[in-house]
Amino acid sequence: MSLIPLEEVRDTVLGACAPLSPRAVPLDEALGCVAAAALEAEEAVPPFANTAMDGFAVRASDTAGAPVELKIVGTLPAGAAPTVEVGPGQAVRIMTGAPIPDGADAVVMVEQTSVEGDVVTVEQTASVGDHIRGPGEDLRPGQVVIEPDTVLGPAHLGVLASLGYQRVPVYPRPRVGVMSTGDELVEGPVALRPGQIRDSNRPTLLALVRRSGFVAVDLGLVADDEAAIEAGVRRALETCDALVTSGGVSVGDFDYMKTVLGRLGQLRSWQVAIKPAKPFAFGLVGGKPVFGLPGNPVSSMVSFELFARPALRRMGGHRDLDRPLVDAVAAEPLRRRPDGKLHLVRVVAGLGEDGRWRVRPVAGQASHQLWAAAGANALAFVPDGPGVEAGGTVRLLLTDLC
Repeated sequence: MSLIPLEEVRDTVLGACAPLSPRAVPLDEALGCVAAAALEAEEAVPPFANTAMDGFAVRASDTAGAPVELKIVGTLPAGAAPTVEVGPGQAVRIMTGAPIPDGADAVVMVEQTSVEGDVVTVEQTASVGDHIRGPGEDLRPGQVVIEPDTVLGPAHLGVLASLGYQRVPVYPRPRVGVMSTGDELVEGPVALRPGQIRDSNRPTLLALVRRSGFVAVDLGLVADDEAAIEAGVRRALETCDALVTSGGVSVGDFDYMKTVLGRLGQLRSWQVAIKPAKPFAFGLVGGKPVFGLPGNPVSSMVSFELFARPALRRMGGHRDLDRPLVDAVAAEPLRRRPDGKLHLVRVVAGLGEDGRWRVRPVAGQASHQLWAAAGANALAFVPDGPGVEAGGTVRLLLTDLC
């Protein structure tokens, strides 16, 4: 099977994954989701003129020639409706957020006053509008406050809460099932029999799914048996929007995942021109994407980053599909042999004093060496050839894999 360029495979995968149908979700579940429509203010924020400071509501003209003495005619806490007016020579004690009483046109900070009995001495002359927040100063009725395709952050949710929104139309987070296949896999502290290893792929991929902002569904271990794999796939796609599997997509006699997916839906498998993560399968079963990742643990992580994560982000309505790509300086040589593949070298990246990224490879670049990969925070794209010498420039995907 010939090697297929990375971008050709990515284009095929991304072209098959459309955004999920928008739906309204509770406000407290919308963090990180993508807004599916423009959201408008239906009322002014703030809804009334109020004070930005604790102090005294006054007529600014009464403070000319400060210091001056004014009679205190009332107290107005936040949340209370004004029941007094400010007449000539008068002041009302007022707390932050309280509405401005009639007659007042300025607020004097408490730090600029002194009080004795029912008389306040204002130490500085006030100007009209001092420390008053006008109605609609933040938001006006009819103003668009959230544009479509906005990734909703904490401040966005606060804005919507200030307008009374309880549900928000968004592209929902994809529910992503994660399944490991292989007779050699076990989990937990059980004693290993000859030929067995503990499953690290599923916990790793579940964590990657969660950290990417999707809903992770643990589908457990499935043996190398066509009937069991088919049952697991069917069960997963009844409740999940997408399925991520590891193992069973290479060219071995017991790599049944490709066979099952080909029978259930439309499947394509590739030998991608990259190292690690060369074998990759992708298909649609009942219109839902299935990502068949390789079984070696580092390969499955790299394959998820390059293919599954950007496709799942597209399903969630995101426009920016990939993690940041930057140019970096190789602090140490990134040597390799020509083999027709793009090498994805696990590296530790950091900013130098000159503001440029610098990278050094982690020890242990084999696709089974997960511990070494855990110390990396980026992938260096080293093109086919002899590699990159120290001081050379290399393209970097900031994965923060550790």
